[in-house]
Amino acid sequence: MEGYHILIVEDDKDIRDGIEIYLKNQGYAVSQAADGIEGLKVIEKEEIHLAIVDIMMPRMDGITMMMKMREKGYDFPVIMLSAKSEEVDKIMGLNMGADDYVTKPFTTMELLARVNSHLRRYGRYLQAVGGQKENDKIHVIGGLELNEETVEVSVDGKPVKMTPLEFKILLLLMRNPGRVFSADEIYERVWNEQAVNTDTIMVHIRKIREKIEINPKNPKYLKVVWGVGYKIEKQ
Repeated sequence: MEGYHILIVEDDKDIRDGIEIYLKNQGYAVSQAADGIEGLKVIEKEEIHLAIVDIMMPRMDGITMMMKMREKGYDFPVIMLSAKSEEVDKIMGLNMGADDYVTKPFTTMELLARVNSHLRRYGRYLQAVGGQKENDKIHVIGGLELNEETVEVSVDGKPVKMTPLEFKILLLLMRNPGRVFSADEIYERVWNEQAVNTDTIMVHIRKIREKIEINPKNPKYLKVVWGVGYKIEKQ
């Protein structure tokens, strides 16, 4: 997820600093603002890809800031923060153009998961707007993403190291989501030779699973169809 720039707009400096540390650890660039007025100034100067905005702030609250931002045509995702759990705040924020909502106190993992999810969607939208040709080289299935041009794989925004053969096997499966490939077919397509010993495919599949699955014993993406072969599940 490198290359994305996130803005944190929150009047509590400790919360701002805490969120920034976690986001920077994930490879994001981060800017801070203490209220809506400062937040709008940052947006005008910097290219922002996602904003985390507190609702209750002095000078200018988060909802007013977001309305002004949307009026000016900024369409990147906004995650609202609030100490209140009242439904009114949620509905108001989402109706005014917020994309998501997190109630304080929240866990950092919860916030990071939302950030990663919205940036994946926004990244796909930017590619679609920028031209379909580039998009053809990026394959996304749920939180699993493979980029043919950069030869990179990530799961929920976190990079995963693959060997060249693992990458080729995963690419074959991700280009054809839902389609079952036999071990012989995978071998012939990846190695470009007649399949002789396909035991090696099982080993590679197991290693890929260990890298991309939260629980390899109960896989979400890479499934075995017993007696037939392997497939990447459509999400």
